[in-house]
Amino acid sequence: MKLITPRPAVSIIVPVLNEAGIIAETVAHLTDACRQFNSEIIIVDADPAGSTICHVDSNQVRTLAGPRGRGRQMNAGAEAAGAGVLLFVHADTRLPENALGQVLAVCCRPAVAGGAFLLGIDHPGKFYRLTEAWANLRGRLTRIPYGDQAVFIKKRVFHDLGGYAPIPIMEDIEIMQRLKRRGLKIRLIGKYVQTSARRWEQEGMIHGMVRNTILSSLYYAGVKPSVLKRFYR
Repeated sequence: MKLITPRPAVSIIVPVLNEAGIIAETVAHLTDACRQFNSEIIIVDADPAGSTICHVDSNQVRTLAGPRGRGRQMNAGAEAAGAGVLLFVHADTRLPENALGQVLAVCCRPAVAGGAFLLGIDHPGKFYRLTEAWANLRGRLTRIPYGDQAVFIKKRVFHDLGGYAPIPIMEDIEIMQRLKRRGLKIRLIGKYVQTSARRWEQEGMIHGMVRNTILSSLYYAGVKPSVLKRFYR
């Protein structure tokens, strides 16, 4: 007799590249977040050699080698996903308590297509609180959350949209713009993810914040992501 495995309620998709140093911690965190829910974790490595996923030692995680580019990686993960809700989480982002329960509660509403959490940055500095406040004010006003806020989308909506655009950056903004143009509702959950401050520490807090603001403004003004990518690093 063939056993029927229940369909997961949420598929957590994690795009990675050169994250060997933190992937074990990420897997442990997500496994704990999934403990009370029928869910799956899919990690998509953009390195063909699998330099990150080779460090994943868990039978509760599915690993894939995907095409390079975060949007393409997340599309590959979504294609393999079995759940009706897709939750995209960066490797250096930690979810709040009962995150999956809150995502499922929001997605039970027919009018809601997807959403995200509020941004928290894992650093005690006051400047980081200002960055959080600005990011969350922007998100509330525009209803366009960014990828490091743990974006979630109903799978049927994701496929109707055609997934993430295969662009080098701004894929998170672009898909939210398409959701809005279709009149679909985006819900921000009032709980904070905790995203590592490592990017700001490496680049310089002010430099990173100013650069990202300028690049996103140029994107909204119509500059192509392929052009903006040259100035991202």
